[in-house]
Amino acid sequence: MALPAPFLARLKEVFPAGALFTDPADCWVYGYDNSKRQVLPEAVVFPTRHEQAAALVRACHEYKIPLTARGRGTGTTGATVPLFGGVVASFERMDRVLEFSPDNRYIVVEPGITNQALQDYVKPHGFFWPPDPTSAAFCSVGGNLAYNSAGPRAVKYGTPRDNTLGLRAITGAGEEIRTGVYTTKGVVGYDLTRLLIGSEGTLALITEATLKLTPLPETRRTLRAVYRDVGAAAQAIAKIMAQPAVPCALEFIDGNAIDMVRRYSTAGLPEQAGALLMIEVDGFKQAMAPQIDSIRAAADNAGLLEFRVAETQEEVEALWQTRKALSPTLRKIAPKKINEDVVVPVTELPVLIAGLNELSARYGLPIVNFGHAGNGNIHVNLLYDPGKPGEDDKAHACLDEMFGLVLRLRGTLSGEHGVGIEKRDYVDRELDAASLKLMHAIKRQFDPEGILNWHKGFPMA
Repeated sequence: MALPAPFLARLKEVFPAGALFTDPADCWVYGYDNSKRQVLPEAVVFPTRHEQAAALVRACHEYKIPLTARGRGTGTTGATVPLFGGVVASFERMDRVLEFSPDNRYIVVEPGITNQALQDYVKPHGFFWPPDPTSAAFCSVGGNLAYNSAGPRAVKYGTPRDNTLGLRAITGAGEEIRTGVYTTKGVVGYDLTRLLIGSEGTLALITEATLKLTPLPETRRTLRAVYRDVGAAAQAIAKIMAQPAVPCALEFIDGNAIDMVRRYSTAGLPEQAGALLMIEVDGFKQAMAPQIDSIRAAADNAGLLEFRVAETQEEVEALWQTRKALSPTLRKIAPKKINEDVVVPVTELPVLIAGLNELSARYGLPIVNFGHAGNGNIHVNLLYDPGKPGEDDKAHACLDEMFGLVLRLRGTLSGEHGVGIEKRDYVDRELDAASLKLMHAIKRQFDPEGILNWHKGFPMA
């Protein structure tokens, strides 16, 4: 679509030279994310102030121009791909810290600040923000909020929804709103903060976030437990999560991943290893020994082959070698992978893994599984070669059956990657018709012209 001349004139009034792109060569790189999908937007703008973002939304609302908010493009579901062209608003230049209150344990930031920059800012003061996705060094806080992206520490400290006090945002109608509080308690009105977090830019553009900070632990220890099979590992996970020493990370790697890594890595693991848990605990130094003893006792069962505690930084690195070898190894196995982050109750992990192994054998496609075991959040990596005739159709048929398996186990289709485009057409299998109807109504209330990230997150009526 060609943008109307009066609309472009409005954009030029709001955004100075260098903050507005209309040349396709400049816009093209802002039309994709880590899903590898790409659509060319007609314009890209770079807000640096809340007022600019508000003026942009009002103009798009008036002229009915599609508007897609973007952080750093690290998402894997196509949520920042501008399906209908229009305007992409890149928030990478809104990266300031606006207020920091150590005594009240909160910080107010703009959405473009990276997760790592935020952590670096608060660390000297003895704090951290718990969400820690794998892409923390590059991803933005705005993106973390849009997807409710969490990472390993969620098992103890929760997700962005649990660590955000309030937001400043602009609805699709151009109305400016403030949600939430500056305190850790507050029940006035509906919880619009938690509604906006995870909404993938479909309801409003977030321009400020008041984040709840957590004191840094004095120390952290790393443990590794290796099991004969997934059933034994799942039994251990349930017991670990039911004792008082809650780990700050509890990561799972299945037998397929272990076998794959063994072919390409020197990581030392027992030959009969069928599952592995990486465990971290944090807190006071004097509390480490009883925490480790409590977790060791919970982790011990008939299937346990090895339990190791790292005593030095070199040993920590050695224990994590298997996990760190996964991503580069996956790239050697197949030209393409479908990476889904499904969640099931912890007790259903053995059934899930067994079902995935059956699908792998039936479709002739490798499936490698690892993830955040304490939450039952498993990253399922379906590997295939799209260059082979029929392989792409086969992979997506397998994916369809995988989602069916997850839902039968009372799971959910996404834990932290979001829905975007990739899972949108499966959502009505998880959500009932009445719930979807309410969501459509909420979308219309926030965004009456349907300009914000239309056709993302769930099927639109």
